Amino acid sequence: MAHIDAGKTTTSERILFYTGKSHKIGEVHDGAATMDWMEQEQERGITIQSAATTAFWKGMDKSLPEEHRFNIIDTPGHVDFTIEVERSLRVLDGAVFVLCAVGGVQPQSETVWRQANKYHVPRIAFVNKMDRTGANFQKVVGQLKAKLGAVSRR
Repeated sequence: MAHIDAGKTTTSERILFYTGKSHKIGEVHDGAATMDWMEQEQERGITIQSAATTAFWKGMDKSLPEEHRFNIIDTPGHVDFTIEVERSLRVLDGAVFVLCAVGGVQPQSETVWRQANKYHVPRIAFVNKMDRTGANFQKVVGQLKAKLGAVSRR
């Protein structure tokens, strides 16, 4: 869950590839993302409807004693499709909150954060796009705490 263009679908596509669920990395900007299956999503390069899938993970070197199951729901980030996020939050055990390392917490980030609060969905933050000019991990972590009241737990 995140604001638009934080990289939710791109992150989902990498998870699908590295878990062996798909054999190529689908790129949003090419209209080839597996999770964005609707024609309009592919044309516009945005997620409109939530999409769900399952992937299994045994670690990079396949050394984990058992496979771990991940149920992935790729949700829209655009404010016009907030109801899709709301529907997904009703069934989640937890969520990955994706943030852009340059843009940080955006107004739509605050909206989906409040939605997760409403349904008591635990979250882990993932600061994406660290390779971009202007990326600032510490600034984004500070915004998480100041704007959203997020706390770190060890």
